Amino acid sequence: QVTLMESGGGSVEAGGSLSLSCAASGFSFRGYCMGWFRQAPGREREEVATIDRDDYVRYADSVKGRFTISKDSDKSTMNLQMNNLLPEDTAMYYCAAELVCYSDSSVWDYWGRGTQVTVSS
Repeated sequence: QVTLMESGGGSVEAGGSLSLSCAASGFSFRGYCMGWFRQAPGREREEVATIDRDDYVRYADSVKGRFTISKDSDKSTMNLQMNNLLPEDTAMYYCAAELVCYSDSSVWDYWGRGTQVTVSS
């Protein structure tokens, strides 16, 4: 059974930092692309960052220079370090896994339940 469990969300003031973690199990972590996505109320889900099996990373323009994605394949975990957070970063953040880092998130197979990030101004 595939499980993705996010942790580390919370509430911070603008300019602050949070670190999200995703613990994965039930699939071959090393062979998958891992990604962070977010969805704010009334808005579509958007890709935040992805890291593929070769550690190639991709970031949304809105988070470049502020967020850093990483993974530990030995522990089957993925992290998202978020610095200089802005109120517009407020959203539910989801961990996801797919064989390929498709730009269309609707085709990604595995999803966590999400962790809330709230940034106040």
